[in-house]
Amino acid sequence: MPQPILELKQVYRSFKRGREVIPVLQDINFSVNKLEFLCLVGESGCGKTTTGKIICDLLPPSSGAIEFEGVDIAALRGADYKRFRRSVQIIHQDPYASLNPTHTVYDMLSYPLLTHGLGNGRRGVRQRVQELMDLVDLTPVEDFIDKYPHQLSGGQRQRVSIARALTTEPSLIVADESVSMVDVSIRIGLLQMMMDLRDRLGVTIVFITHDLALAKYFAWEGRIGVMYLGRLVELGRTQEIIRNPQHPYTKVLLSAIPEPDPEKTRSKEHIQLRSEDIPRLTELPPGCSFHPRCPWYVEGVCDDVVPQLVSLAGADSESEVACIPLERGQELVLHDA
Repeated sequence: MPQPILELKQVYRSFKRGREVIPVLQDINFSVNKLEFLCLVGESGCGKTTTGKIICDLLPPSSGAIEFEGVDIAALRGADYKRFRRSVQIIHQDPYASLNPTHTVYDMLSYPLLTHGLGNGRRGVRQRVQELMDLVDLTPVEDFIDKYPHQLSGGQRQRVSIARALTTEPSLIVADESVSMVDVSIRIGLLQMMMDLRDRLGVTIVFITHDLALAKYFAWEGRIGVMYLGRLVELGRTQEIIRNPQHPYTKVLLSAIPEPDPEKTRSKEHIQLRSEDIPRLTELPPGCSFHPRCPWYVEGVCDDVVPQLVSLAGADSESEVACIPLERGQELVLHDA
């Protein structure tokens, strides 16, 4: 077994609103191997972005541990912590908000190089900035290097964000909805570029998205983690999850994905939820958080026990699933809508 480059162990995160405690992440456990693509998928508010920020140490966990290359990042100090911050970078979701409007492309890409002493003088820094821009296809370089964000298109801004994440030569990048703010027509190009960068630069990528179809494309050779209301409900190889989903929530998500063939889309069975309302984090239901909406709900089981992410004994699937009926070997019975 290869040594994971990243491991989250029993990570919890909550926020306070007055006297009220809001649980955002609960019992998050997963690891990421070197050069792996891992996608975290789920609806808005499920905790994906919070998980990404905790990985990068932009937010501390309320409890639990994050280990990078086998070391708990909470124990890192001085030069060791600085090396961690260089090694783990994030591509923020919104390039319109994450790029400083008063800085040129050169300013934004040169600052990390100068801060970490990665350039050989001003001339060397400018040359490195040009190399990074060329790497993300922001060419011809001379047309963009001295421009401000408001002079760039959405796709060009996103390429600057990707280049900025690459300035410190990281070994792991968290890409938080990194193509959601650009036109559909250029999303595939950006995704393909990021996949190529992994092979060329040896970068491990944790990709965060609400779009399961996008995760299917990006991480077809990797893994998917499906999140719901702050918990991982299924984790496994992408191809296996797409072809043989185990958790009811994953089944529902896949049933909602349109097919390229209109005939298949029209004939595809859409699974009807018991309720369209998503529970509030301040009023989580007992037992499984998905049970008020689950079409396979088992009374007295799903509303009683909080499921843990486990491998199913005797199952063909290698996925880990958080579902009490499946854990007990029960057959899921789809209720009539």
